Formats: sequence, C-alpha cells, structure tokens
Amino acid sequence: MTEAGAVGGPDLRAGVALEEIPDGGILAGQVEGEAVLLYREGGQVSAVAGTCTHYAGPLGEGLVSEGTVRCPWHHACFSLRTGAVLRTPALNPLAHWGVEVKAGRVRVLGKVEAEPYGEKSPAPAGGPGRVVVIGFGAAGSSAVEWLLREGWGGRIDVVEPDTDAPYDRPNLSKDYLAGTAPEEWIPLRPAGWYEERGVVLHRASATSLDTERRQVRLSDGAELGYDALLLATGAAPIRLPLGEGAASEDGGHPTNVHYLRSLADARSIVAAAGGARTAVVLGASFIGLEVAAALRSRELAVSVVSPETVPFERVLGQDLGMAIRALHEEHGVRFHLGRTARAVEAGGVELDDGTRLAADMVVVGVGVRPVLELAQSAGLTLERGVVVDGHMRTSAAGVWAAGDIARYPDARTGESIRVEHWVVAQRQGAAAAADMVGRGAPFEDAPFFWSQHYDVPVNYVGHAEGWDELELDGDPAARDCVVTYVKGGRTVAVATIYRDRESLQAELSMERSARERGADAGA
Repeated sequence: MTEAGAVGGPDLRAGVALEEIPDGGILAGQVEGEAVLLYREGGQVSAVAGTCTHYAGPLGEGLVSEGTVRCPWHHACFSLRTGAVLRTPALNPLAHWGVEVKAGRVRVLGKVEAEPYGEKSPAPAGGPGRVVVIGFGAAGSSAVEWLLREGWGGRIDVVEPDTDAPYDRPNLSKDYLAGTAPEEWIPLRPAGWYEERGVVLHRASATSLDTERRQVRLSDGAELGYDALLLATGAAPIRLPLGEGAASEDGGHPTNVHYLRSLADARSIVAAAGGARTAVVLGASFIGLEVAAALRSRELAVSVVSPETVPFERVLGQDLGMAIRALHEEHGVRFHLGRTARAVEAGGVELDDGTRLAADMVVVGVGVRPVLELAQSAGLTLERGVVVDGHMRTSAAGVWAAGDIARYPDARTGESIRVEHWVVAQRQGAAAAADMVGRGAPFEDAPFFWSQHYDVPVNYVGHAEGWDELELDGDPAARDCVVTYVKGGRTVAVATIYRDRESLQAELSMERSARERGADAGA
C-alpha cells in the first residue's frame, strides 16, 4: 500500500480559533505527532483520528459530506462526530478525543480509544434467534461484523471450510504476493477473536440447504437450524483445459500451474516463486496483471498471455488499457496478446501459434465463476447468480444472499447486475445482516474496487457493462486521469489514476442519484 504522508498542521493540543474550522468542514492537525481532524457543526466541535483504520489512508485528503469523511484510498467512510465505521473496507472505528470550546478557541483534550463492540443488547423484538452464515469471505465476515457491532444478541453460526478465513483477499495479489506485506497483515481479526465474541465457527462445507425446514447439513455430518441464513459462497477461479501438462500429484492440473483465490494459493505461489526464474501468467485480468507485477517485484522474468489485444479494453477502454500495458512493459513484462495457451508442460507453455515460452511456474488468472451449487440444489431462483431484491433477500423466506453470487437491482438504473468486488461484497453482507434484524434499508451503494500495479493505483466507481461515450480528462500515460463512462446520457462508471477526490465525488454523486431515484419510486 502507498505510505501516508507526514503528519502536519497545527498543534491541536495548544488550540486553534473556532473560526479556523469551516462550519460543516474539517481542519487537519496533529496531537503529539498523531494526525487528528477537527469537525465543526455550528459551535459543536469533535475530534477524530485523521488516519484510516484500513490501510492508514490520509483522511484529511478525503471527502467530507454530511458529518462523514471518506478515505481517499479505498473509500472507507467514518462518522466525524463519533469516529464510528459507517462503510467498509475499514472494520475498526477512529479514535476520538475530548474537545474544549472556550472563548472562541478550540483545544483538544485527552484521547479516548474507541471500543467497537461493547456489551450485547437483546435482539430486537421479532428478530431471528439464530443466524447461519455460509461462507466467511468478504460478505459473510462483514455480516458477522455488523451483527456484533450493532450489539445483536442472538446466536451466530458460520460455515466455512477454509481454516484461514476470513482474511484480506485483495492483498493476496498485491503487496503480500510481492513480498512487501507480512502475513500478519492478512487475517482480518486475530486468532480466536470471533469465538471470544460468541461466534461458532464450523470448519466444514455446507452440503445441503433445506429452506422449508430451515436446516443446513454440513460435510462433517452436523445439522444446523436457522431463523435467518446468509448465503455467501463467493466465487471460484475458472480453470483452463491445459492438455496433459506436467505430472500432477492429484491427477488435476500440472504441479507448476497455480490459481489464486485463497491464502493457501498465495502461499503456494510465493513458495514456487522462491525457486523460479521464469513465469507465465495466463490472462490479463486484474488478478493476472497484479500477479505479474508481484512476480516482477520478485525479479522473475514474466510473460503474460491473453486472447485480448488490449488489456482491460472491455472494462476500462482502450486508452487506459494501453497505459496499464505500457506500465507493465516499463517494468519488464512481456505480452503475448491475441494468443491462448495450447498446453502447459514441465518448464514451459506452448501457445496456439506454436510459440513456446519458458515457464518454471504458471499462474492462471482468467476470471472466476459464482459458486451456485448449494443455491441451485436448494431451489433458489437463479439467473447467472442468485436473484435477490434490493434488501438482498432471495426467493426463499429467511434466506439472504450477498457478494459474488448475488444478482441484485442496481439502485441507480434498476438493472439486474452481479458484481465481483471485495468492497461490494462487504457492504452487501452488512446490508443483509441489517435487514435480517429489521434495521435494514435498500442497498444503494455504488460499486467500488481498486487495483494496484506497482506503485500505480486504479480506482473504479460504478458499473459499466457497456457505454456509449467515454470521456477522458488528463493523461493515462502520465498516471493522472479521470475516465468517465456514459450510457444513455448517464454516468455509469468512473475510473481514476491519482485523482482520489474525483473518485470519491463520483461515488457520492452516484449514491445521491440512487436515493433520488428511490424517493421518486416511492412517491
């Protein structure tokens, strides 16, 4: 992750004039070397930490709106009044300080460390007594976090066979794979954290779901009853038919071929990279090119093979796609575009035109597919995903779905979409949990993701499966641009490089548009 800048601004312990803080705005300063934001509403002033709890983004450079601040890096959102987390990817609240306003001068007092989860309160009347969460990735873990944070008092069972979950999956293909992030950063919570809060973890798979009896059967033979269930089974990597290939220990893919989805996958790639000199990445997806960047950071010779002629052209457009390709070429990556792999052999890859590429290791990154088998066997309505309404409810009573499997109505357009982004899954999981206990509202968040290539971040807000116009402001080659995707006269997505505020403003604008559309529909 990019490092935050040095802490600066006035010494808030010594105090500042009230008029220096714009009404409805912030003043960034510091207390004993720690970044602090002062927020003012009339004569009321609050003080919260100026550094995001996700990856230490500088909140003083973020976007302030209606008593909240959004992180410029990954769009976490916090209350400026209390420091509470309002939106992921941050999980922990901001610390806050006592404030004294006297004779037109504001002085920051002692620090108050925030406690995200206090004593649990009784479950709301009529709420579920027992919640089961199937899948402990972004959506599942976020649903559990929401229930704990809100003080919900019922039982929570989580079903997840991956013994490492939950962890920071976006980092697996970025700094962790590059060797610049220690594994201690990867778990979302310390070992035993969930169990200490009463969450029951079942390290098994769900083999069947009976929505009539409201029961789940697990691979270890256990059966779980539920009042409310969240289906968050996520996605699995698409696997390529690669011919006979090298010898395989398990009869599956060749032993030098890797897929990246789990922490175990990432560990395997890191181990293989330690003894490799050459690597071939199959697929110029975001995962594929992030892996290419990480392996170049480990000084492997990297070739990328993809049937596209311009990376990301379908998602980002030609200009931005060509700029990202050029960035990788500057770092020594070799592209073989318009090509596919015919076979993988020990020590190499044969392409469809007969070209042979040396490869001590191969990483496949050609996309993922939603894991729908459990939903299908349970009889839920499917349409290239699990169909849900605006509250993340499925066709079965008492069952919600969120994350990579959920096909939901876009609050801005009404179109049915399925989005495979970490932050979207987190926010949908929280929305589903809120709805389960009667505290929910329609899901109106604008989709957001970020991708990192060496030291260059790409932020993307919205969702564009196609566009009529593409508006470019700035120069992608200079790593400074805003790309706006327009369809039917409406902005459907915005991609940025080093234009963080524009990205935040686009997100806010899309959310306001969704609220206005919802208000009009309800009028």
